[in-house]
Amino acid sequence: MANRITQKQLEALIARINDALNVPQEPYAHDANGKPIRSDNGGLIANAGTVYLAGAYGGYRLEQMCKGGGSRDPLYSGYVSKRELYNGAYAYLLGIETGGKA
Repeated sequence: MANRITQKQLEALIARINDALNVPQEPYAHDANGKPIRSDNGGLIANAGTVYLAGAYGGYRLEQMCKGGGSRDPLYSGYVSKRELYNGAYAYLLGIETGGKA
């Protein structure tokens, strides 16, 4: 039987993806003291391109912040098991690292 994939393993893989994309690790901007930075209208400022872990309906998915806020599912997977997400996210990382070239 295969080893279980933990949330910690998923988060480490997501950190590698963010490093490969050269984007911040946090989905929202923070100041030097760790306090969230807000825009003039009071909303949080999104770090466009940052990938993070989302969970709902008993599953998990990768989400990526969009410019101006909001997010998208770059894997088009919906909510899946940790194992399925890990496999998809690892393939996503390999694609980034190889520049899409096989």
